[in-house]
Amino acid sequence: MKLLPSLIALLLSSAAQAQTYTVLCSKVACGQLKLSAAAGRLDADYSYRNNGRGPDQKEWLTLAPDGRWLSYRTEGVSTYGARIDDEFETKDGQARWRSAVDRGERPGAAPDLVYLPVQPTPAATAQLARTLLQRPGRKAAALPVGQVSIERVQALKPAGAAFEVALYVIEGLDLEPAYLWLREDDQSLFAQVAPGWGGTLLQGFEAEMDRLADVQKAAQLGRLERLARTLPQPLPGLTVIEGVRWFDAEAAVLRGPSDVYLFEGRIAAIVKPGSLHNAAPAQRIAGQGRTLLPGLVDMHAHLGASDLLLDLAAGVTAVRDVGNSNADLAELRGRIDRGELLGPRVAANGFIEGKSPFSSQADFVPDNLADALAAIDWYAAHGYRQLKLYNSIRPEWVKPMVAHARSLGLRTGGHVPAFMTARQAVEAGFDELHHINQVTLNFLVGKGDDTRTLLRFNLPGDKAADLQLNDRRTQDFLALLKKKGTVVDPTMVAFEAQYTQRQGQPNPSYAMVAANLPAVVQRSLLAAEVDMDDTKARRWSASWKVMMDLLRRLHAAGIPIVAGTDATPGFALQRELELYVQAGIPAAQALKIATWNGAKHSDRLAEIGSITVGKRSDLLLVDGDPVADIRAVRRVALVLQGQGSQTRALSPSSLYQAMGILPFVPSAEILK
Repeated sequence: MKLLPSLIALLLSSAAQAQTYTVLCSKVACGQLKLSAAAGRLDADYSYRNNGRGPDQKEWLTLAPDGRWLSYRTEGVSTYGARIDDEFETKDGQARWRSAVDRGERPGAAPDLVYLPVQPTPAATAQLARTLLQRPGRKAAALPVGQVSIERVQALKPAGAAFEVALYVIEGLDLEPAYLWLREDDQSLFAQVAPGWGGTLLQGFEAEMDRLADVQKAAQLGRLERLARTLPQPLPGLTVIEGVRWFDAEAAVLRGPSDVYLFEGRIAAIVKPGSLHNAAPAQRIAGQGRTLLPGLVDMHAHLGASDLLLDLAAGVTAVRDVGNSNADLAELRGRIDRGELLGPRVAANGFIEGKSPFSSQADFVPDNLADALAAIDWYAAHGYRQLKLYNSIRPEWVKPMVAHARSLGLRTGGHVPAFMTARQAVEAGFDELHHINQVTLNFLVGKGDDTRTLLRFNLPGDKAADLQLNDRRTQDFLALLKKKGTVVDPTMVAFEAQYTQRQGQPNPSYAMVAANLPAVVQRSLLAAEVDMDDTKARRWSASWKVMMDLLRRLHAAGIPIVAGTDATPGFALQRELELYVQAGIPAAQALKIATWNGAKHSDRLAEIGSITVGKRSDLLLVDGDPVADIRAVRRVALVLQGQGSQTRALSPSSLYQAMGILPFVPSAEILK
């Protein structure tokens, strides 16, 4: 099959033709993609800034007349400063590639193979889509690994355009399908949209963002709705989990064995095995050799539709979203509550950022205190219980914002605003601190240090190794947190790889699950966020050990900790708990943090967070004993959710298989 004539003319013309795309971050222009094509060559220049960070990247791609990739090269700097360096070429029947994470060659490579860059721009993804559209069956084997395919979803005509565009879905690039908009007349890139975040759109058509996002969300949600109809197993009537050890989250001890009865979506009874002779349960689940845990609570999520199944498969039955599009999250939450989608229970923080050149774009980005207070009013009126303040909030706003929030019954936490210390934020009324790097910065920032930039990551890496955590300053700070009851959400897993991984090495946060993931995802996990030479690697690793020690000291001092991730759903919370244990927190306390503490500090302890008669039957059954070995939290045999007046069972194996992930353990059998 040949390329469309208009595309051939574009690629083979002697005069370069240029096109500019706008990068939108939450509907605000934050960068550009500049694309030019001439004589079989595509050049791209891609850059944006959101939340004080973003990539700067260039790409060059040469194509044969039939659409084959002859060569590809990209270079630049990634979001957190790592070098981007990736190239591929075919020559004399050989395909060769070299990236920051691997290199290789394929002798006699078939001409229909496609190359998958480690970090492509939207331009490269669009060219991949065009190439797949020319292949038989619209699919191709990929280099270095994997297989990709493409399917057309639907078309629409943008306002004011003389052409139509179509939404395409590409399978094989990640755990979830990737979506892309191409023009119908020449199959060139029109837009790449990430609902709730932003996207890259052809200049002049920025107003189409919401329309494209709505169509794309409908396609994505349609797939998840089909899974929601087929994957759960309803448990009508009475269900018993027989002879199971169960975790008493409030006391942080293992109890049992017991028979645990579930009825009408709630925990009905916890009794000695076999003691209820006339119960006549409709379903029986063997608990011997297993441990029953309350559903896990991820306290630091930015929830999207692609996260839902990953959370549930790992036993994360509740999350706290700490920053999102308010409308998108409300829609997603409503669909979950109505049973249209499978997903965890959702609590939300109200996100407020100050206006600056480094702002994270959001629903509320005030540039004066009056507007900041008005944002708090909106959140209070819409039932929010806690606020998250962000980097560009001005220090002088913090105290009046906290006071206003408290007058309305809201708690306040988040990032430490730039040009403040964590101690100053707590003294101004912060109820919670997010991220271990933000806590560590308390001892490192100097006057004038701008933590709206990558400095908030780099300074702890460069300087934390020198901290002496036995000093008076540290002890006084911990005493202040204890006195104020300040909660800390350390999200250790969000930083482990940043401070310890080198290019081409396995990501330490996911190395233990990587073999079960699709091959393309395995390769992506070899890419580090930060470039390190030997000296920097030693330095940052030493700093990471200090941050781990700080976590241990926070717990030992009696400061309340909640388990958040800000990373890959499900797998990340499992790793978060392992890191707590590595830091010196007992496994039973780590489990309490991820259950009881999460429910308590998201105002849901009356319904979830412990295995207590009357509470929702949000539970997970794991093979083994996670109190003895925290790694058992990865061996999830069954997930249960109280949905309305009924409990439903979810097979982690089936959930993982729906995402192309190999199961970790067989699912528990439900006997009738």
